[in-house]
Amino acid sequence: MRRDSKLSSILHVLLHMAHSEVPLTSEQLSLYLDTNPVLVRRVLAGLRERGYVSSGKGHGGGWSITCDLHQVTLRDIYEAVGSPTVFAMGNRIDHPTCLVEKVVNQSLASAFDEAEALLIERFKDVTLADLSKQFNHLYTQHKGDIHAHQSAER
Repeated sequence: MRRDSKLSSILHVLLHMAHSEVPLTSEQLSLYLDTNPVLVRRVLAGLRERGYVSSGKGHGGGWSITCDLHQVTLRDIYEAVGSPTVFAMGNRIDHPTCLVEKVVNQSLASAFDEAEALLIERFKDVTLADLSKQFNHLYTQHKGDIHAHQSAER
């Protein structure tokens, strides 16, 4: 089953934007994710509506961070990208009258709901500034590593 990586992807491009001194185009950002620029624009448009990013047209245009990294949490971004399903697992619903299926589904649903609530609650404790600080620390440690530079400079 395919995992939804929208949250991870948008956090990835947001950190690149946060560490860029110039606006980045959708084309540039799409290279970080090996995806289509249209998909990047579509997701960033939702973030623009919330005031987290802005976009400029023409020469020198592109996407820029407009929010305070210390104020925006992973939960904010999670909600901005549509609160994607956290777990790829789900319940069988082939035989809704089967008592065994009902017991299994109730048990799993309860566990899934508790785990998802805990994870989303944890998202409120992590800001974009926290991620940026972690990146800066790793970048400083790996300055001599050519691959770290290529990844950071994409």
